[in-house]
Amino acid sequence: MEDEKILSGKIVGKKIKEDLKIEVDKLRENGIIPKLAVIMVGENPASKVYVKNKSKACKTVGVEYEEYLLKEDITQKELFDLIDKLNNDSTVNGILLQSPIPSHLNQNLAFERILPQKDVDGFNAINVGNLSIGNDCFISCTPFGVMKILEYYEIDVEGKNAVVLGRSNIVGKPMVQCLLNKNATVTVCHSRTKNIKEITKSADILISAIGKPKFVTKDMVKEGAVVIDVGINRLEDSKICGDVDFEEVSQVASRITPVPGGVGPMTISMLMFNLVKATKNQKLL
Repeated sequence: MEDEKILSGKIVGKKIKEDLKIEVDKLRENGIIPKLAVIMVGENPASKVYVKNKSKACKTVGVEYEEYLLKEDITQKELFDLIDKLNNDSTVNGILLQSPIPSHLNQNLAFERILPQKDVDGFNAINVGNLSIGNDCFISCTPFGVMKILEYYEIDVEGKNAVVLGRSNIVGKPMVQCLLNKNATVTVCHSRTKNIKEITKSADILISAIGKPKFVTKDMVKEGAVVIDVGINRLEDSKICGDVDFEEVSQVASRITPVPGGVGPMTISMLMFNLVKATKNQKLL
């Protein structure tokens, strides 16, 4: 696999964090210290790993980090009370509710409870709406990370046929808006789409975010396409793979993200980016 084909989120994410560290140092000189508050409900093992990685990134960039670990059986009111407390705390610049949360709690209502100006995950409907009409806002970190990879490697999306596999609120839908805002022609495929292979074959840029191991195969990809794999799937042997059959698809793609080391590292880098932006918005008005 030639290195020039690889779109490395590790490289791009590291550069973004290095740039943010310089910004944070300047803010600190002015007595401004960005702070992220992370709320985790229950003992989800994957969530624990993600939260640990977020804590590590905060240390790297030089921002403060507060963690709130809530019991699995917490009530909606108790969760809301904590979010309200953090909303009203002027030392907290960004609030993140680690998903998923237990099913007895309403996740969407909880996201709505976080003030839009502290919603560094970009899940509040105000930020989602602003993204859809092209206004400045906080963009959901994973699709934002995909756009930053494309930007770093100078892959212009304007006028290109982009196909997004998946329509989740966290990745698929905001991904579509990000691409539209950069003048791509966008098609969305999902579980009810017919003739998926014909549609993916038309893509200059193919982005998969459906959570199915090695779903995208060589015969679904146009020669020379750029392929972005957002999927992170754990196989029976505990190995991690993406939605794309990397070995096969890399034979026809012009550029491709690996898993791990592709989009994954970008999600946390963009969270740090959003936090620093939120801090500047709140403190430098």
